[in-house]
Amino acid sequence: MEIDRLFDFQAGLLRSVHDRFHRYLFHAINWKQRMFGIRGLRGTGKTTLLLQYLKYQVKANGLYVTADHPWFYDNTLLELADHHEKYGGKVLLIDEIHKYPRWSTELKNIYDGYPGLQVIFTASSALDIQKGEADLSRRVISYSLPGLSLREYLHFEKDIVLPSYSLSDLIKQPSVSEVISKIKPLPEFKSYVRSGYFPFKRMETEHSYSTKLNQIINTVLESDLSAIESYTAGNVVKIKRLLGVISESVPFTPNISALAAKMKMSRDVVNDFIRHLEKAGLLNLLHEHKKGVAVLQKPDKIYLENTNFSFALKDKPETGSLRETFFLNQIRNAGHSVSLPPEGDFLVDDKFIFEIGGKSKDLRNIKNKKNTYLALDEIEQPYQNRIPLWMFGFLY
Repeated sequence: MEIDRLFDFQAGLLRSVHDRFHRYLFHAINWKQRMFGIRGLRGTGKTTLLLQYLKYQVKANGLYVTADHPWFYDNTLLELADHHEKYGGKVLLIDEIHKYPRWSTELKNIYDGYPGLQVIFTASSALDIQKGEADLSRRVISYSLPGLSLREYLHFEKDIVLPSYSLSDLIKQPSVSEVISKIKPLPEFKSYVRSGYFPFKRMETEHSYSTKLNQIINTVLESDLSAIESYTAGNVVKIKRLLGVISESVPFTPNISALAAKMKMSRDVVNDFIRHLEKAGLLNLLHEHKKGVAVLQKPDKIYLENTNFSFALKDKPETGSLRETFFLNQIRNAGHSVSLPPEGDFLVDDKFIFEIGGKSKDLRNIKNKKNTYLALDEIEQPYQNRIPLWMFGFLY
């Protein structure tokens, strides 16, 4: 089976892996599970997560492969699992599982047929692990790995280790003296908003980083979504145009009928494409605070998934848009639910209302001020109901 070349490929990758920095998810995963997946945007560190586990915890009897390796032109995942297990293998790590045509069926067969083999795989954000050809719902859970938080960015980029805060911590307004003693939060926040969301920034110039972000977006559209949603070449062109229209005016309040007419597509297709872009990790959709099937209808506001995309897709993003995009991104990445309230910018966990703005923003336009807070840029310290916007970058 010429499996040696897979081990040679693995050895080359492991030589460049270190354990000086771990993504927050590394410590949140239950690594003892027999099979699980890690989904996320390209460039967020999923591959490094697998290789760190292999190098520093598994150490022996493990094998890392990527699902688009030429070895799979003539061999199957099931054959690999069989061979690896028979020769003493205990752990099989599969990167980019969505690139393998029969991924769900073969994972099910591996799970059922090789109970002593641990299988961990990564996939595009767009992949619905529970909707494969085989029923994996009782066998596999998945974790999501977003981009870096502001806190992680400071650790990774500048080796500055700082504590995380829960949302309840922020509302109670903790002391930020430890943070301010080590960094100037406002310039660091501005740097992060422009180019701090993806770990590969460390190896890029400002220009090459922006180029790489555009490459990621193109690959998600042309490769990941095309494979997962069975897009034709014509559909890829249309969804690129749709993303372009949205990115020019985020936060975008969609008029689906007008958008469909402009794009020469049906309303249903436009709605499907918007949901696909959200699943793929390129957009964040916001719905009004309501229950039931209404949430399945068109979103009430559309944001880019992160502020770095804003700079990659638009020359001069608006400051207000960047602030809202940052807040929504970080608070959702930390696991909180967010909807659009009747008053204010965001309703978090069906309880807390947040208004986003600069240091002069106030609550004069909010009638019911109970559980209402200001998340403000350009301030360092929290006071009263005013919370520095940068602090929401310390939620994970």
